[in-house]
Amino acid sequence: MNRDSNNTQRDKLNGADVAKHNSAESCWVIVHGRAYDVTEFLPEHPGGSKIILKYAGKDATEEFDPIHPPDTLDKYLDKSKHLGEVDMGTVEQEKKEEDPEEQERQKRIATMPILEQCYNLMDFEAVAKRVMKKTAWAYYSSGADDEITMRENHSAFHKIWFRPRILEDVEHIDLTTTMLGTKVDIPFYVTATALGKLGNPEGEVILTRGARKHNVIQMIPTLASCSFDEIVDAAEPGQVQWLQLYVNKNRDVTKRIVEHAERRGCKGLFITVDAPQLGRREKDMRSKFADTGSNVQNTSGENVDRSQGAARAISSFIDPALSWKDIPWFLSITKMPIILKGVQRVEDVIRAVEVGVHGVVLSNHGGRQLDFARSGIEVLAEVMPVLRERGWQDRLEIFVDGGVRRATDIIKALCLGAKGVGIGRPFLYAMSAYGLPGVDRAMQLLKDEMEMNMRLIGCRTVADLNPSLVDTRGLSMHSTGVPGDTLSLRVYDPLAGPKEKPSPKL
Repeated sequence: MNRDSNNTQRDKLNGADVAKHNSAESCWVIVHGRAYDVTEFLPEHPGGSKIILKYAGKDATEEFDPIHPPDTLDKYLDKSKHLGEVDMGTVEQEKKEEDPEEQERQKRIATMPILEQCYNLMDFEAVAKRVMKKTAWAYYSSGADDEITMRENHSAFHKIWFRPRILEDVEHIDLTTTMLGTKVDIPFYVTATALGKLGNPEGEVILTRGARKHNVIQMIPTLASCSFDEIVDAAEPGQVQWLQLYVNKNRDVTKRIVEHAERRGCKGLFITVDAPQLGRREKDMRSKFADTGSNVQNTSGENVDRSQGAARAISSFIDPALSWKDIPWFLSITKMPIILKGVQRVEDVIRAVEVGVHGVVLSNHGGRQLDFARSGIEVLAEVMPVLRERGWQDRLEIFVDGGVRRATDIIKALCLGAKGVGIGRPFLYAMSAYGLPGVDRAMQLLKDEMEMNMRLIGCRTVADLNPSLVDTRGLSMHSTGVPGDTLSLRVYDPLAGPKEKPSPKL
């Protein structure tokens, strides 16, 4: 080894020295081969101090990566706390106990179906359930409370029946449309979903590539595992992206995020308005019960159980004081179209028109917020006749998300007046199980389904879709029975009660 490399080794911190800083009084952690002094940050960490202290003096990379964008430490930790590189050869490696559950998961991965066996979006969910890590599956699949709304989002589409036209010339089908002025090849977009790296190490950039191939728009989430710039950099020239925004209590931070997104070319600002507090997702909470992990549910002080979920550490900045009076300010700081994401009643759509926003997403956050909130498609059927009566149907663009699993769901939403639909979880499941090829196939399946069903309903173009093609009489009757959905029931992961403690070893 030459002198320069000897000096380089000496310049690096010794793992044994880092290991001494393993308490609340002096807490260092290693992430990606670099040490950071997080002692002063402990009480501020939104996920609580316990999860950091668990890795005090140790390498925290494996825990850090799936739930933090890579630029988190650069953004939020003062440079004086960046201690430098660590000689990882001197870091004591913890011997991990063999996890029988992980061994079983690896066996399931080895025998998982080939991609071509997935014929619909529910198939990806079925495969993902078997091959994803338990904590990741629990985070993605969980809904609020009894998960009534989460399931209703899907089943509500089954209460709408078609009234197809016959003897129409449907040889050539055109699925193209526009959303906020952008031409797309099919009327869906990839809606924002948090923590992509829980399902795949590459995270949200896989969705970026899939969206580009099929010429659909990707909405970039505030709580992505990849950084915003990574996701934008993964897009090709001319590829359109939108930004989903959780509004920060610090409006200067919010303004910087919005201005940066606009500079980077984002073409829409989707402000989430249905999450002043995050809902209780019990599957997620139960899966983390044995760990001192982060907590997306609780926003009170440090004396709470911090072991209730996957993403608290990046979500507690959300401002519960956000209100209608803030909308003019948003309109003043950006030229991007502003869309309110999470509108759930006709009165608020009317108010959105009056305050001058450019669109709304009728959504209940995928059933993850208020249980017994109605489905977006039901709200759409209520909203559009009121807007048409006022002549306001063209005053803003209306989107729907939640529960879309078939192209027939997309067609029903467009018949009722939506410009497009957002799809989230199915693409996460496709990505988690099969990576980019899975996302590619999921999108292609939707295109193939939509072309077929447009022919069968008797429509050549998106513009041909109209309310006369659907029967919605059963939609608002929440007691209406629907045919058993065997694919959904097979995949649905029922809520479970508390487990008994293991028997004590004698």
